[in-house]
Amino acid sequence: MRVEPSRGKDFTYLTVYPSGYKENVSYPMVMMLHGFGASMYDLAGLAQAIHDSGYIYVCPNAPIPMQMAPGSLGFAWAVSGGDDTDARSKVDQKLGAFWEEAMNLHNVRQGQCLLLGFSQGGGLAYKHGLTRPDMFSGIAALSCSIRDQLGMKDMLPTERNQEIFVAHGLSDNIESARSSVKFLEMEGYHPKYKEYEMGHEISQEVLADLIPWIQAVLPPYRAQET
Repeated sequence: MRVEPSRGKDFTYLTVYPSGYKENVSYPMVMMLHGFGASMYDLAGLAQAIHDSGYIYVCPNAPIPMQMAPGSLGFAWAVSGGDDTDARSKVDQKLGAFWEEAMNLHNVRQGQCLLLGFSQGGGLAYKHGLTRPDMFSGIAALSCSIRDQLGMKDMLPTERNQEIFVAHGLSDNIESARSSVKFLEMEGYHPKYKEYEMGHEISQEVLADLIPWIQAVLPPYRAQET
């Protein structure tokens, strides 16, 4: 697999190309949004575990630099503050354009993309994935919650059959995850929800459930060819 950093219109991002990559092939795409204080490199390692030859992976870097510790720089999609709402709105607008930019660049067809997010990135996966069911065949929401359920309710599409995978640790503010899943169920969705003996992380147990779910919802290229 080849990892290539790039600079798009609004975001720096990583592209992880599948083994045996062919430029004339329209691969299914997995978009991955990292959490608060991490970077575009944080989730890129999942590509090898998910499927090394069946998908093209894109990992955008959050735009707000954060000094996490002396000599340690991380990034955030949003921070609390007086202009928090305005900042979130700008990030939302730019992400909306980024999905199109990345999919057009790699000739990815509508519906042949899956959106995965962890923590703060997972909240964005909910927000952007649920409102774009034609673009994203599924949403993987890891260790996160729906921040504004009332606002989200007003943005949901009429048809609510999108595939959703939710994983959360029992030692990680579990009530917020349960509340989000209950909200989804009340709105007509049927998320696959599992709780794990863990904290704020992506464990091997999560991957054991997540990977076959991804491959079932969005089959990898080589699986489609057999």
